[in-house]
Amino acid sequence: MPASRRRATLATVAASAGVSVATVSKVLNGRSDVAPATRSLVQSLLEQHDYVALPQRRGETAVLDTIEVEFDTDLNAYSTEIVQGAVEAGAELDVAIVVSIRTNADRTGTWARDLAATGRRALIAVTSELTTGQLAALSRAQLPLVVIDPLNLPQTEVTSVGSTNFAGGLAATQHLLGLGHRRIAYLGGPATAACNQARLHGYRAAMEAAGAPVPPSYVRTRHFHYQDGVAGGAALFDLIEAPTAIFAGCDEIALGVLEAARARGLRVPEDLSIVGFDDTQIARMGSPPLTTVRQPLREMGGVAVRTALRLAAGERVDSHHVELATELVVRGSTAPASPTAPGHA
Repeated sequence: MPASRRRATLATVAASAGVSVATVSKVLNGRSDVAPATRSLVQSLLEQHDYVALPQRRGETAVLDTIEVEFDTDLNAYSTEIVQGAVEAGAELDVAIVVSIRTNADRTGTWARDLAATGRRALIAVTSELTTGQLAALSRAQLPLVVIDPLNLPQTEVTSVGSTNFAGGLAATQHLLGLGHRRIAYLGGPATAACNQARLHGYRAAMEAAGAPVPPSYVRTRHFHYQDGVAGGAALFDLIEAPTAIFAGCDEIALGVLEAARARGLRVPEDLSIVGFDDTQIARMGSPPLTTVRQPLREMGGVAVRTALRLAAGERVDSHHVELATELVVRGSTAPASPTAPGHA
């Protein structure tokens, strides 16, 4: 559809006025903290673009724009952080955020068209693996898409938001190597997930640079779930040369490893060091609290919302893939390697 026939959005008016979306929102809501000249310009452009807010429901504030944030699995600590960031950005920009859980089986032929028909301005898909057909359906429905932590490698025409997963995996492994560990295992998520591959590559790069061997049995990929950490940890502890440290691909996996270690009578960090990934709330609730790689999940949610609004306004984005910086957070689940630890001699 030509840009001139699209319903104007706050982002459209903001771009024309050279102001932020928040400023346009303030003018619409009658806020007093806008300079008179700016208010006059914005009001003029609202009329020029024939801006129309979505209908107001009785007893509710008018909804100006709606973005759908879609997950393909139940919400957990990771997804809650992303939702929080998206909601905070939506509140700042006067955008409604709708959260849904939808598997590939639910994405039927009318899925994209139904989203557009219900007033969605854009779709944010989190850790989803969208098929070529589904991408085409979104394109036909003229519904912009932003993917957060895509499970499959993003295509050039798909806009995505992630973090520096390789650098995070590198930092996590280097931290364990610096503590004297050499038998370090990696327990990650799906083998085909782009974020998992990057974290694994960071781990392998650090191990190779240190001259530390990586036996095939030390690399295991399952899912980003707690129970996978329990099962994967138990399998690693059964090895003749069990690892003295484990880098887990997410905090849930790391907590599962922590439980597997407890069941075997292994002390963390005295007998086993564990590093997670994400730095969700559960990382701070572990016993001991997890050393982990902080992924700026709330910021990723906010960036996705702002990017989705730009795409909905027909604007170009500077890059089809944006990576936010990760940071190692050291807590109580890692310590220097102990050659006399039970089961690790």
